[in-house]
Amino acid sequence: MNREKFTWLLSIVFIALLAFQIPGEGRSRDDDYAFVRTLIDIHRQIDANYVEPVDNQKLQEAAIDGMLGQLDPFTNYVPAANQEQFDDMLEGSFRGVGIQLDVKPNGAIEVVTPIDNSPAAKAGVEAGDIIQKVNGEDIANLKLQDVIKKVKGPLGTPVTLTVKHVGGKVEDLTMNREDIVVRTIKGYRRRADAKPTDADPWDYWVSKNPRIGYVRITQFTADTFDSLKKVMTKLMAEHMQGLILDVRFDPGGRLDQAKEVVNLFVSKGVIVSVKGRNRPEEITRAKPGEALPDFPMVVLVNEHSASASEIVSGSLKDNKRALIVGVRTYGKGSVQELIPLEGKNGELKLTVAYYYLPSGRLVHKKKDSTDWGVDPQLVVPMDPEQQKALLLEQSELDVMHNSATHPTTQPAFVDQQLKAGLEALIEDIRSGKNADVPPAPVPTSEPTTKPVIRS
Repeated sequence: MNREKFTWLLSIVFIALLAFQIPGEGRSRDDDYAFVRTLIDIHRQIDANYVEPVDNQKLQEAAIDGMLGQLDPFTNYVPAANQEQFDDMLEGSFRGVGIQLDVKPNGAIEVVTPIDNSPAAKAGVEAGDIIQKVNGEDIANLKLQDVIKKVKGPLGTPVTLTVKHVGGKVEDLTMNREDIVVRTIKGYRRRADAKPTDADPWDYWVSKNPRIGYVRITQFTADTFDSLKKVMTKLMAEHMQGLILDVRFDPGGRLDQAKEVVNLFVSKGVIVSVKGRNRPEEITRAKPGEALPDFPMVVLVNEHSASASEIVSGSLKDNKRALIVGVRTYGKGSVQELIPLEGKNGELKLTVAYYYLPSGRLVHKKKDSTDWGVDPQLVVPMDPEQQKALLLEQSELDVMHNSATHPTTQPAFVDQQLKAGLEALIEDIRSGKNADVPPAPVPTSEPTTKPVIRS
């Protein structure tokens, strides 16, 4: 049987199968059949007659992407080959040894930082190390992605990295691959005494007189709420008087985690509602008895705060629980559902609903929208240079610095949004309006820790 006849036979079988699978009656079903027949006919003609050989897998994925391209940008197809990477991104985890790598101008593969408490950190990998070999194999001429593939591998298996430390010492370090969880809850800065093996290396105090905590949520993954609750319990035990919650540059993530985070601070009222064309309205209300005691609170947002971070900031605003500081958020207020496709042919990430804040506001920015996102009560804009400096600072905080290469002092640049939020909290705490938080003594000097950005 030649290739063209074989392709056409498969097409007929496919259409026959669709007769039992495509929902709908009458004209709708006929339209479905006509669409599929046309699509298969086009594919057959391309496969048989196009001037050059074609990659059928790429053609199929392009056809799917073309159809989904008529919808919103958050609806997309995840091929089976990309499912593991996509699921890792959603869960905030991956399988490996826990190092961030980069390529130096001379092509050398450098360790940017080992991740806290990871196999690499425990084995002695340091920031600034140059990887020379993986399992005894020289990687001098390999691309970064190829090196990463060699470092990653089956769970529990060993890998040996030959590294050259900053001081010049070359060392073979062996470690086992593990499931690495990327921390989504971070503090203001790393503790000066933090060790690579510490489970929590962060200093959460942005001011010690009055005692104001600072927590940054980088993404909403499966363990975000549990991690945040653990940190908040610690801060409350250390007599925290106010909190700055930073969700700037947070792209969002899991809706269930956003709801639980709001409930940690709100004891009653609506948290969020979800409505879709074929979905009944779902209203989530705060569960009594699950919130922390009340205290003054500020949430920092910017135009890159999206999705779950907008639920948190918007709900805390509407419930009059927190002061929102920064600029209007991104406006990603849609709910995506992951639908596994038949035959293990990947997943469809499909927008099925929009979410609405307690005030009834639709957060999602539709075409020609004038109102979207979460508007702060205290507007503090930042220009591109200030945002760049802020990102550099946050990147600095993420890195487990090697004291041999990192200077102890750097020029300071004031984070205006954090500064405004801190000043508002200090004023609120000094006023003593919040009955659950004891009035703070008037400090004789500036807050112990100034909000700065190192450029």
